[in-house]
Amino acid sequence: MPPSNKFFRNRDFLSAQTGKIFVEQVSAKSLAEKFGTPLYVYSESRIRANARRVKTALAKFMPHSQLYYAVKANNNLSVLAILRSENLGADAAGPFEIELARKVGFAKDKILYSGVFHSDEELKFGLKAGVAINVDSLSAATRLLQFGKPPLFSMRVNPGISGGKIKKLVFAGKDAKFGESLANAVKAFQIAKKAGVKKFGLHMMTGSCVLDENYFSSATQKLLEFAGVIRQKVGIEFEFIDLGGGLGIPYRASEKILDLEQAIKKTAEVFTEGVKKFELGNPKLMLEPGRYLVGDAGILLTRVNTIKQAAKTFVGVDAGMQTLLRPMLYDAWHEILVDGKLEKKNPQTVSVVGPICENTDQLARDRLLPKIAEKDLLILLDAGAYGFGMASNYNTRARPAEILVNGKNAEIIREREGSAEIIGKQKIPTRLK
Repeated sequence: MPPSNKFFRNRDFLSAQTGKIFVEQVSAKSLAEKFGTPLYVYSESRIRANARRVKTALAKFMPHSQLYYAVKANNNLSVLAILRSENLGADAAGPFEIELARKVGFAKDKILYSGVFHSDEELKFGLKAGVAINVDSLSAATRLLQFGKPPLFSMRVNPGISGGKIKKLVFAGKDAKFGESLANAVKAFQIAKKAGVKKFGLHMMTGSCVLDENYFSSATQKLLEFAGVIRQKVGIEFEFIDLGGGLGIPYRASEKILDLEQAIKKTAEVFTEGVKKFELGNPKLMLEPGRYLVGDAGILLTRVNTIKQAAKTFVGVDAGMQTLLRPMLYDAWHEILVDGKLEKKNPQTVSVVGPICENTDQLARDRLLPKIAEKDLLILLDAGAYGFGMASNYNTRARPAEILVNGKNAEIIREREGSAEIIGKQKIPTRLK
């Protein structure tokens, strides 16, 4: 029987064979048996396909552009190595992300250090690393330039608009901590110019997981207006204008898939027109998605250990908020499949819960799923972004292993934690022994 993809929508690295789920050419069952659960599994082919899809669209509509990867979405070294080999740059939010990028071979001039509310030590680290630095406030700009001169100075501005389907992921507007006002951005660029900086960039991050292709061009228009004011008042040109990330993926079956070509086509048109209108020179258009590149390339495997019939039916699994925080943090939705039970025969409404001593530890509330039994293997889709990166040791639980699948090969790319990682680094003062 040929593989079936009808349960996986556009996730072509997943298939069903006689009811069993396969990741590329490896069964989820075999992965769980060999490596244990909970387990993050990533498809190399899907990560590469996602990166190439964006690069192709940029090359078609905006050749003078550069694609960077937001390391925070998934910081596994193997994931970074894949994207580095696809000629992406790295968007690093903190010092260790710079170190990770350098470790897998990203050149210094392909790293943008773009955090938020930097400490003095973090700013000094960026200067010593010799990477382009994108600051988030006038304060950070002033302190940075007291410590030294970066090879490129950039600033994130808050254009006052935001987008995306997750209400708690807001990056612009009056309630957002991200970005600086136009007035303060002008002051920051004036300080940088006076300090002798020669190369400049402009950045924004206004939305996350946006599925409306019209959003990106409208946000671009606003950013270019800011760029025009800065250009006029400070007398500088920009090496790049960075639209941030925000390219969305559909987590629910009812959501549409982002029309990437249209999004980039419309953005490129607005960008080209705005650069000319505001006499901005020849800046690169930069994008730095994270979720779009790795989100739908990963799944989370978890094993059912307990069925509890109470006021409602609770399905207890070995993954919880310590493994995948997104559902508890901002009510994020992940589709759940049951290996071997893809057809929803005898469906029942259940809540899938984890082993953490918090009632918020619920991966799915009141979800209609096939009738589940203890020992069943559940697959949570779209877990490649902000999954492991948000994992913790809460309740003294170990963080899971990570696996990379490439065709028939499945390789461990992060070992499951053990007592050495959780207990071994702690120390007891002699007086307490």
